Amino acid sequence: MTATKTLTATLPVFQPEDAGARLLLFGIRQMGAHGLHDACTAHAFVTAFGRGFQRPLVLLRALMAEMSTASAGPIQIAPWCCARMTGPEAMLLQVIAQVRTHPERANMLLADLLGIRDATSIGFTAHALANAFADLALPLDEGAIV
Repeated sequence: MTATKTLTATLPVFQPEDAGARLLLFGIRQMGAHGLHDACTAHAFVTAFGRGFQRPLVLLRALMAEMSTASAGPIQIAPWCCARMTGPEAMLLQVIAQVRTHPERANMLLADLLGIRDATSIGFTAHALANAFADLALPLDEGAIV
């Protein structure tokens, strides 16, 4: 297998152009690699959201903790600097972008991602996170994610 084919098999999706989705992806990657209280994530959220940064930051921490507890296995993430996304990262961004308009579909995708039967309770946190991004002027556009 050539290096290009290996790259596209491991990281099949380009990062989204949407600023909110990129910030969310950065937070997911940083917290996934360095823990829930990663200072780089907090700084990025302060820079992006200003005084309202705590709500989306706490909700992302809660979502990551809930997914970590409920997941049947590891969820593959790429380093923060990688210009492409793993399949699970792309699916998680799609879930969070769709949960406001298509909650049933988002919950089904989330359950599939986590390898569990029902992810409705985690879907509530994802919904609150999507609302926080939208309320603070960085709505996650589901058409721009994948």
